[in-house]
Amino acid sequence: MTDEERTDTAPPLEIADLTVAYRERPVLWDIDLTVPKGVLAAVVGPNGAGKSTLIKAVLDLIPRAAGTIQVFGQPYADVRRRVGYVPQRTSVDWDFPTDALDVVLMGTYGSLGWIRRPGRAEIATALACLDQVGMADFARRQISQLSGGQQQRVFLARALAQDADLYLMDEPFVGVDATTERSIVELLHALKAQGRTVLCVHHDLDSAPDYFDHLVLLNVRLIADGPFAAAFTQANLMKAYGGRTHAFKHGA
Repeated sequence: MTDEERTDTAPPLEIADLTVAYRERPVLWDIDLTVPKGVLAAVVGPNGAGKSTLIKAVLDLIPRAAGTIQVFGQPYADVRRRVGYVPQRTSVDWDFPTDALDVVLMGTYGSLGWIRRPGRAEIATALACLDQVGMADFARRQISQLSGGQQQRVFLARALAQDADLYLMDEPFVGVDATTERSIVELLHALKAQGRTVLCVHHDLDSAPDYFDHLVLLNVRLIADGPFAAAFTQANLMKAYGGRTHAFKHGA
């Protein structure tokens, strides 16, 4: 990544008037959202709120009924290599015959283009990323032989290998062990310290203020967004969750 790209002034993500519908039923409705640079943003909301849909819409994985999405001031297709993605673990075919190192090497393909193959430099990068998430000793282990937490850490390492400026993560904490959870939290803070931006779908309201500094609260519509201190209120939670809320330890 060039210094010019790293220091550009456009926000990492700008969404205007976004509507996404499945079979004519709105899943996201008229979303206006700007994610500032350098935040750890949690996307929070009840089941069916459109959290994963928001991530997929940014990545052009699903069609939009209306609206625009700008990533660093440009369409996603033009800045694809600046975006790292960690999908839901349940959406991945873990029986695919490949090992952890090869999975992480996939994160280097964007900088190589279509012709070049990963070489020593890319392998060194991939191994360093595996080491960063505590998985260096499993580099040649088949992914089907890894535990759920280990598989998730491999995908985090793949995202790191992309050397992205914006990271989109879809429920990375779901179904992982305590070691992996700590690894993810440490990774998030390391990314923030480097000036990177993270937008992460998260399901646990009680831990969200401890892990993140920015909130995107959804329930089909955007309920609230901004720093946790301002946006994470009982009133906003009631708007998003209705009577399904409880006394959260950080809620006001």
